[in-house]
Amino acid sequence: FVLYQNYPNPFNPETTIRYRLPETGHVSVRIYDVLGNEVATLVDEPQAAGLHEVRFSASGRWVASGVYFYTVQENGRRQTKAMLLIR
Repeated sequence: FVLYQNYPNPFNPETTIRYRLPETGHVSVRIYDVLGNEVATLVDEPQAAGLHEVRFSASGRWVASGVYFYTVQENGRRQTKAMLLIR
């Protein structure tokens, strides 16, 4: 599968994460801080093959400016990319 770079990046307060799935399967999209603590779970459900996007909003969350990582896991495969929140 393909995980695209989030946009905009850097972001404040919201960004979009896009990914393409080659087949139907259970997908999770999670956000982590630099210490590896999970900040948010955006998706945790079966999804069909194709292009998907999900938005992450830092509004209403106690998250500081800095680097965060988003991970997409699908059918045993995983990809991670970095993104930058600027408050």
